[in-house]
Amino acid sequence: MTTQRSVEPLPLTGERTVPGVAQENYWFRRHEAAYRALARYCAGAVVLEAGCGEGYGADLLARDAAVVLGLDYDELTARHVAAAYPAVKALRGNLAALPLRSASVDVVANLQVIEHLWDQAGFLAECVRVLRPGGRLLVTTPNRITFSPGRDTPLNPFHTRELAPAELAELVREAGLELELLATLRHGPRLRALDERLGGSIIDAQVEVAVSGAPWPPALLAAVTSVTCADFEISTAELDAGLDVVAVAVRP
Repeated sequence: MTTQRSVEPLPLTGERTVPGVAQENYWFRRHEAAYRALARYCAGAVVLEAGCGEGYGADLLARDAAVVLGLDYDELTARHVAAAYPAVKALRGNLAALPLRSASVDVVANLQVIEHLWDQAGFLAECVRVLRPGGRLLVTTPNRITFSPGRDTPLNPFHTRELAPAELAELVREAGLELELLATLRHGPRLRALDERLGGSIIDAQVEVAVSGAPWPPALLAAVTSVTCADFEISTAELDAGLDVVAVAVRP
């Protein structure tokens, strides 16, 4: 990742994670782990990150890509990306109508975004439109089965529709894309051991603090700040048990 310029950080929204906040480190590293795993698909490519958020992921992809376009609808976010990450070409626009020519990019990256969209099929159709033949769509999204277990509606108020692995695969195929990879991100050995030491899930412990407004227990804060990208793994086994669904699809 290139060095971020000294600019004002984006405010926390309760949904978007940002780098450099101790209490956010678990979520930041979890998202960063997915970017690092998918970055190999971006080598030498013209990449659109559709819904780039704070910009740290687009900046990471820019290490090896030829060009990275960071697109976000929010004006403040687009200005922040332009100021903080000079390797990213920041754009402001709507994901429902991507402001790019047809067949103009090699890769569309959409990490932790599709669950926010009302018209997911329409968005995927736009991705197909802007991808060149042979181009790839990279998607990650919270696994509905583990993120909002036993519910038809998301627990997270910022989400419109969450997807199980099979549901994301169906959407991708219906859009006319060929699924190359369907996997999930999950805790690696150290995080699984950490869950045991905490006497429960590190995720549930963080949610409990956020909901209650209580001070962070020192042991939990130390555990959260110790998390690194290496603490997560991506696997094609037992998809329904994964934390985040990871899909790579190709435009024929």
